[in-house]
Amino acid sequence: MSELINNRAHRIEALKHIILDLHRGAAPLEVKARLKALVRETDAVEIAAMEQSLIAEGVPVEEIRAMCNLHAEVFEEVMTESALPDIPPGHPVDTFRRENEAIGRAVAMMRAAMAEIRAGAGGDVLTEAVGRWRQAANDLADVEKHYARKENLLFSKLEKYGITGPSKVMWAKDDDIRALVKLLGRRLAEPELTHDRLTEIADTAGDPAAAEIDGMIFKEENILLPMALETLTEEDWGAVWQDSPDYGWCLIEPRAGYEPPQPAGPPPVAEVAQDRALRFPTGNLTLEQLEGLFRALPVDLTFIDADDRVRYFSEGERIFTRSKAILGRKVQNCHPPKSVHMVEQIVSDFRAGRQDKAEFWIELHGKFIHIRYFAVRGAAGEYLGTLEVTQDLAPLRALSGERRLLEYAPAS
Repeated sequence: MSELINNRAHRIEALKHIILDLHRGAAPLEVKARLKALVRETDAVEIAAMEQSLIAEGVPVEEIRAMCNLHAEVFEEVMTESALPDIPPGHPVDTFRRENEAIGRAVAMMRAAMAEIRAGAGGDVLTEAVGRWRQAANDLADVEKHYARKENLLFSKLEKYGITGPSKVMWAKDDDIRALVKLLGRRLAEPELTHDRLTEIADTAGDPAAAEIDGMIFKEENILLPMALETLTEEDWGAVWQDSPDYGWCLIEPRAGYEPPQPAGPPPVAEVAQDRALRFPTGNLTLEQLEGLFRALPVDLTFIDADDRVRYFSEGERIFTRSKAILGRKVQNCHPPKSVHMVEQIVSDFRAGRQDKAEFWIELHGKFIHIRYFAVRGAAGEYLGTLEVTQDLAPLRALSGERRLLEYAPAS
């Protein structure tokens, strides 16, 4: 066993140095040759460990993200297929893979339509090809659900076992794909698209989106999912399955057949009896009343403790999807890499006492979303954590005049 461990550790270290040479400008063909000479068997866990080691030694996530496709290219020929366990229909991995198949079909349909346009299609043939291209682009917009489940559920489980580096790199690549898919959708929605403009869109948006999506499918199928199957327990997969409906499905519906393990018993919700009053400086509330109060608030609350871990989120009016998988997770790992620096600055400023409040606002899907962060402090001013309060202000911004009489809103 020690020989196996040592061999694996040696391979990871050697892989890291070869990939660093690639970053420094070594030719991919040379790197492939060195990899073939070095290893006869490299698996997903070793590649993930190599990327995590690079990050731990100070290689920026953005640099690894920029080289991610090249990493996959040079590893493709030396990786061996893992002997995966039997996966029942409906298991989260089965669903992820079937979604990838559907995503791959949409990419293939888009490529075929672009090829017809480039070949000079005109008249009804051109109209039909553009229609298929738009349909494929619309289908690809559904990858958001696939990526959201991966980032919020699968990554959070891997983090329990200290696997964080690959998640950061892959999330950054997901964001690249999101941007490309949105760009493609906007360009295909332009009025009066000429043949030349369609060709330009194919070159600048269609091809890059297709390449990046295909690359992500390869990384998930050959690195992420095998690594997750090797690492996660059946209880972990049951939790992923339980929370997955919060994010939805991409292009397919899960199959029946998977039965998650039954928990030994419900975890204690609180150590305080439901009917026992909690005493506050300004009054008393039972636990049941307090839970109802949080559900009734017209805002979305999330609390991060002094160790930067998510400890609570409200179940009332949600703006952004949350699942219980984020509980106990480092807040830095709950955000895409491109915004982590802002999260870290806010928490750092709150902890040091330099600031007590930060706020942002964005327009999204017809909503005007106001996001505020508040430092939570104890009686002596010590930092206890950060409260995030999110609210859709669009209905309030639309108000005008006065309402002095009782009038209920229509029942939803």
